[in-house]
Amino acid sequence: MHHINLLPWREELRKRRQKDFGIAALGAVLVTAGVLVLVHMQFNSVIDYQQNRNRFLEEQIAQLDEKIKEINALDDEKKRLLARMQIIQRLQASRPEIVHLFDELVIAIPDGLYFEKLTQESGKVGITGYAQSNARVSSIMRRLAKSPWFNDPKLLEIKADAKADQNGLRLNHFSLQITQRKPEQQNQQEKPS
Repeated sequence: MHHINLLPWREELRKRRQKDFGIAALGAVLVTAGVLVLVHMQFNSVIDYQQNRNRFLEEQIAQLDEKIKEINALDDEKKRLLARMQIIQRLQASRPEIVHLFDELVIAIPDGLYFEKLTQESGKVGITGYAQSNARVSSIMRRLAKSPWFNDPKLLEIKADAKADQNGLRLNHFSLQITQRKPEQQNQQEKPS
């Protein structure tokens, strides 16, 4: 019988399988490395995209911050202008008040009474002067109370003075205070709520 040696065939098959396995393993390593490189590139691309978006958003936020500063500056300017307008409107509205003040005082002054000093502050008018009698002071207070431009006359002080008028009558020094008002305020106060 002939001897058939099957070892070389098996040996070649084993070498071929090892070679195929090595090629397959090398292919798997190359494919895995390729996939890892692609994933890494994809992640870098996503990170770059997000960083670009973040830079864009930061630029837009900076522009909006500048606009907000401008708007705040405009609001401050608007408030200053409105305050000025209100002051001007108050001055404009109060301009005729001084005329009415003097007009009403001239009407209210009885004979035998004269003013020494007249002050106006925060809607209050202070009057000091001399009168020939207490009745004349009462008379001016009643007249001022009836005036649509004055309210709440208060006698602060009245005292006899050594000073005399041209007729030799002894004078009384007085001090009173009245509140200024506008006729519209009186009408609003009189209306029932």
